[in-house]
Amino acid sequence: MSKMKKTKGEKAMKGKYLNPKADLIFKLVFGEHPDLVMSLLNALLPLPEDGQIESVEYLTPEMVPENPAKKDSIVDVRCKDQQGRQFIVEMQLYWNEEFKRRVLLNASKAIVRQLDEGEDYSLIQPVYCLSLVNDKAFDYETDDFYHDYAIVDVEHTDRHIEGLRLVFVELPKFKPQSIAEKKMAVLWLRFLTEIAEDTVEAPVELLENEATRKALGLVEKSAMTEGQLYAYERFWLAVVDERILREAAMRKGYNEGHEKGLADGRAEGRAEGRAEGRAEGRAEGRAEGRAEGRAEERRKNARMMKKDGMSISLIAKYTGLTEEEIKIL
Repeated sequence: MSKMKKTKGEKAMKGKYLNPKADLIFKLVFGEHPDLVMSLLNALLPLPEDGQIESVEYLTPEMVPENPAKKDSIVDVRCKDQQGRQFIVEMQLYWNEEFKRRVLLNASKAIVRQLDEGEDYSLIQPVYCLSLVNDKAFDYETDDFYHDYAIVDVEHTDRHIEGLRLVFVELPKFKPQSIAEKKMAVLWLRFLTEIAEDTVEAPVELLENEATRKALGLVEKSAMTEGQLYAYERFWLAVVDERILREAAMRKGYNEGHEKGLADGRAEGRAEGRAEGRAEGRAEGRAEGRAEGRAEERRKNARMMKKDGMSISLIAKYTGLTEEEIKIL
């Protein structure tokens, strides 16, 4: 029997599964299976007990503005539930501040697009954005992996305006014991953080749960077409290229900043040196001026004493001048 031909991607991947954080795979799992995205949202969003999502309908991920001059945007997954609430789910491998603004822009679009001209504002339904960030750069100042942003009163944070919720989950900081009381949240986050190309056997806990077991079946390498595997491989090559460019830009920025810092330091040092030199010069000039003034005052007194007939030895005693200095006055 002849051996089945393998793609380059298959040769490179030793495990049983593909990484669900990859764009193609993430959208396959959560953008094509309503039950799975509903489970993920119920697990990770701060929804009230009586406000759990019971059904979802997918919306187009492309949000084209009414004004062609405005910016178009495409999200990973966009859907709404039985109440009309809208949900945006995105996976972000690398973090930067622009992504935070992009999330805010997409959420704002999801709000604005709910109303047609003349419709009442009461028809606007809440928008939730769930951003899964595979980068610690989101917040270096805390070990917390879950960040929940709402519109709150600065002085009274228990008072808030409903309608917009932004949730960011830093996957590299996640530890199962962090939210042990929320079993489904732990399972989904373990699925996103523990399943990768080198995974040969999935954790038993993920296989025992109906939702994560289904997701595991979807990310099995054997379930992919040759075209999907090729696209998957191209995705990670693009990620590597982006990382190289980012690191090169960071190194360039560091070097430029270092050189500028040195130049600024030298310039500041020269400026400080000149300032110190001027200050010291002024101080020395004032000291010399005072000394010369005192010497002239002594000579003036010596002249008067000499004119009054006082002996040179006494004049020297009282003025501090030498007898030679007094003789030539």
